[in-house]
Amino acid sequence: MQQKKTISLGLIMGREEELEKEIKDLEAQLKDREASLPAHSVRPQQVLVIEELEAAIEEKKKELERLIKEKTIPSLE
Repeated sequence: MQQKKTISLGLIMGREEELEKEIKDLEAQLKDREASLPAHSVRPQQVLVIEELEAAIEEKKKELERLIKEKTIPSLE
């Protein structure tokens, strides 16, 4: 049983690191997109891409939070 918990924890930690990297990458892309916006005449497609990046970042952060909670809440098994 202990081995199962260790494997699960290892998978969670690996996914956690992967999510943190993905969030950083998405945030960098968002920063670049925002910096490239013109002062005037912003095209709808530009705004849409920014909104999609923001949504993706939010999803990844929620998944990361869920994984952290799973890791810290002891299992009943």
